[in-house]
Amino acid sequence: MSQPNYPAIIWQLQEQIAALTAQMGERAERRVGGDTTAATKVAKPQTFDGIPSKVSRFLSACKVYIKMRLRESTVELTVEEQIQWILSYVQRRSADIWKENIMEELNTREVKYKSAGEYLAEIRKEFGGGDEELVKVAELKKIEQKGRTIEEFVQDFKRIARGSRYEGCPLFEEFKWSMNENIRRKLIEAENQPATIEH
Repeated sequence: MSQPNYPAIIWQLQEQIAALTAQMGERAERRVGGDTTAATKVAKPQTFDGIPSKVSRFLSACKVYIKMRLRESTVELTVEEQIQWILSYVQRRSADIWKENIMEELNTREVKYKSAGEYLAEIRKEFGGGDEELVKVAELKKIEQKGRTIEEFVQDFKRIARGSRYEGCPLFEEFKWSMNENIRRKLIEAENQPATIEH
């Protein structure tokens, strides 16, 4: 008698959990927004997999989406339903195990959050990577312009710089050294060198 393929079984169960969670999110979304074709189009958050550098973007997307849908809704959405909708976008890696624990709390009606905002704060606390300032500084040291336009790069750099406590000359130096070499060279050779990202 052959042994069961446990990794395949686990993978299959994770896929089923993800599908069921997505269905719960869709159900909650229908209750919030009704017919989404008639409502204002709001971008849904990207799937969050527990990576600390993606936390802020995920939380912002969830807040905007929920706020817009609640504003348009004729049906009041419970905190539990809002949390289930958020959970439908929490998938893979370490986030899966954490999500299973939260789902168990929801299934036993042990919801300890008074609002979706409180729950989102819990996600930040759990996956924020400890000292967010240090995470931001590390991201600033790694970011590169590569194939992006300078406008796209500036916006991404500003997003990462927010919360890093870098400002003034040190921030501009990080910015300058993360640009493509040909742009950096032109910037250095310029008569009137800018002192900030804005100018």
